[in-house]
Amino acid sequence: MLGQDVLRAAGDRGVGLTRAELDVTDAAAVAEAVGGATVINCAGYTDVDGAEADPETAHAVNERGARNVAEAAARVIHVSTDYVFDGTKPGAYVESDPVNPLSAYGRSKLAGERATLTASPHSVIVRTSWLFGAGGRNFVETMLRRGEEHGQAKVVDDQVGCPTFTGHLAEALVGLAEGHEHGFLHVAGSGACSWYEFAQAIFDRAGMDVELDPCSTAEFPRPAPRPANSVLTSERGAPQLPAWQEGLDAYLGVRA
Repeated sequence: MLGQDVLRAAGDRGVGLTRAELDVTDAAAVAEAVGGATVINCAGYTDVDGAEADPETAHAVNERGARNVAEAAARVIHVSTDYVFDGTKPGAYVESDPVNPLSAYGRSKLAGERATLTASPHSVIVRTSWLFGAGGRNFVETMLRRGEEHGQAKVVDDQVGCPTFTGHLAEALVGLAEGHEHGFLHVAGSGACSWYEFAQAIFDRAGMDVELDPCSTAEFPRPAPRPANSVLTSERGAPQLPAWQEGLDAYLGVRA
């Protein structure tokens, strides 16, 4: 999802490798393919609930795979996540806030951050949240399908975050790859909402009459705990993305 938009944003300046073309857990293959280039690393094990049952696979990709890329590259723009935080902070998370992942997925991504910077100190760790975009499963498509098939949906309203359109994030990542920043940056859609408010906006903008009801996280249990607060902001002057509503409009336009 993100990788495809990064390639579109990079144009003829970039070369993309799919998972079938390069397995990041194969250190020798990564070293041969990367050869000292600057890399935007969009590879990741992103099955949050699956990681609870299979943390080894999550760490193989998100930690050791990230290390392989960083060791082979001149510099990496590494994509990380709000899940490195526990979600208990009252306000938005900034780059210097202490990390405390709740889930196996979050722990694997935190390990990947550290592995990347250890192997390549001039790299950038870009934390983002609630990604949606063309070419992959995402919350927008899930809601649209639910509305079309059932005419009703129940969505949690006690988790807040920053929905981020991959088309907007991709432009920022390419810009960072061409710059000289290093260290941690928080880059996510501007503004914040709950999953319930996000669903409301999706149905409104799609012109769908759907019966939408709020529920608590406790009413919708999942194997992996989620941060209640995934709102990200930057204290370091990170690239500012358009409002998440603009990202949603752009995505629905692309989808149409």
